Amino acid sequence: MNPNDRPSLDLDGSFDPLGVAPGTNAAGSSGGGIPAAGGSDTPAASGENAVEYSTGTTTVGLVAHDGVVLATDRRASLGGRFVSNKNVVKVEQVHPTAAVTIAGSVGAAQAYLKQLRAEADLYENRRGRRMSMEALSTVGSAILRGLPVSPLLGGVDPARDAEADAEPRLYQLDGAGGRIEESAFAATGSGMTVATGALEREYDPEGDVESAVPTAVDAVLAASERDTASGNGVVVARVTADGVETELRDATGALMNGAAGGVR
Repeated sequence: MNPNDRPSLDLDGSFDPLGVAPGTNAAGSSGGGIPAAGGSDTPAASGENAVEYSTGTTTVGLVAHDGVVLATDRRASLGGRFVSNKNVVKVEQVHPTAAVTIAGSVGAAQAYLKQLRAEADLYENRRGRRMSMEALSTVGSAILRGLPVSPLLGGVDPARDAEADAEPRLYQLDGAGGRIEESAFAATGSGMTVATGALEREYDPEGDVESAVPTAVDAVLAASERDTASGNGVVVARVTADGVETELRDATGALMNGAAGGVR
């Protein structure tokens, strides 16, 4: 970029600090380029109607016998080249016993979370009961269609009677409206390949929520070691029939894996 040139604006009006021409990404290919929760989304044509985008972050979800553990890193970056924020919370509660991880465009993710919360609240107000995880994931996948966001939805259905146990559920959702229920674990974002390897090695299908937390943290830390768009600590959410508890760990607390972080 010539120092005398004026900074360029992207197609959505956002500032491009690298001076990339509007409508192109850093490699020169066509793309919209909206800063993402952990990196940037660069849509590119793939076929006549399909849209592909990259997500710069690491999010993981694990199913335990008494709940679900969701974990993400805390870094926001511009295309993985510049760290724009080191304290991002990428896990948000959307239901009394459910939460969603964020990977993708910040604006689209925030709008998606607001709409999903509204749908869950409206259902409960109209019907006098909470939305089940099956219903919540169905609605969540439907309203996600066309958005550059790749979330994980983790939640717990309460026990149906005194003799039954609560049912933890984990879903992987995509921008094409897809919905896949995972019986063990899942990962999304640019660090998902490294995180998945760690989960494959450490996941205990018989474990409880507390024993699953170190595994989730290890997976995010492993990805943060190799993925430039991930890092700066870990956010961990414990989702049980009692609700959602989110813990923030900085890089030091995360590396210690077990050190107490801030709970909100």
